[in-house]
Amino acid sequence: MMDQIKWGIIGCGNVTEVKSGPAFDIVDNSELLAVMRRNANLAADYASRHGVPEWYSDADKLINDPDVNAIYIATPPDAHESLAFKAMAAGKPVYIEKPMGRNGAECDRINAESKRTGVPVFVAFYRRSLDYFLKVKELIDQKVIGEIRFVDICLQWQPYDEEVGENPKPRWRVDPEISGGGHFHDLASHQFDFLEFVLGPIKYASGIARNQAGFYAADDIVMANFEFESGVVGKGSWCYTINKEQREDKAQIIGSKGRITFSFFEKFDIIVETAEGTEVFNIPYPKHVQQQLIDSIVKELRGEGKCPSSGETGARANHIMDWITQKQ
Repeated sequence: MMDQIKWGIIGCGNVTEVKSGPAFDIVDNSELLAVMRRNANLAADYASRHGVPEWYSDADKLINDPDVNAIYIATPPDAHESLAFKAMAAGKPVYIEKPMGRNGAECDRINAESKRTGVPVFVAFYRRSLDYFLKVKELIDQKVIGEIRFVDICLQWQPYDEEVGENPKPRWRVDPEISGGGHFHDLASHQFDFLEFVLGPIKYASGIARNQAGFYAADDIVMANFEFESGVVGKGSWCYTINKEQREDKAQIIGSKGRITFSFFEKFDIIVETAEGTEVFNIPYPKHVQQQLIDSIVKELRGEGKCPSSGETGARANHIMDWITQKQ
């Protein structure tokens, strides 16, 4: 068991500015001691702005810092496997940004190494700890809408300005060599992880993934069907080349007595419709959305609780997306 969890961040980019980074110093028995970014000036700037004692431009130096005893890997997915192996070799628990890897095989190798070394791995599927999503789970568990029949997901997202036009500037998220796929790979990982959290394992998934607009190499539209071991079935559509007015983020879980409508990305209403009427729950996200999950990691490392997002659960989203995009 560990006493004080002393974190080092590898890859202190945008996700660490508010969503995760500050939370390491807010959670009890946790502190952020060091950050690393390949650009030394940016690493130093982050450390200065966030009051972090040490910064590095070399990941190996951060991993081997004797004062750091846990590693948060917040790089793009192409570096997750190699950095996780190095952290585990140093005996330091690993918290990996989602998606856990570029594909299911990478995730499986990380988990196999975790099992071999006994060093725990966690994945940043923080919706498993957010009050908004825990409310959705509570409504399902209490059978407010009866027995669950099917799930319907629709995510339509406008392209980023730099991805379109005559001279598009690709982002790493739409470079399959770096991210493993496109925006589907980035965003749908959250969706499938949460669906398995509330409805159990998905046993089958298939789909069509295509690039229609030609803005980048990755797929920009995906259609999928999937089935849970419980017998619940689902379908989903993801399109990333529409205008802003068409943007939609809508998920429905339909049961024998009603439906729950909610959003996966920063819309805070949960709408419950049954024969008794309609009820709306408004539950905003906290300022640091990863704080509650990080707290659960710290508690597990201290022997005081259990984190709901492990390497084993984190790998599942990658395998489901592989099935849908026919990558394995």
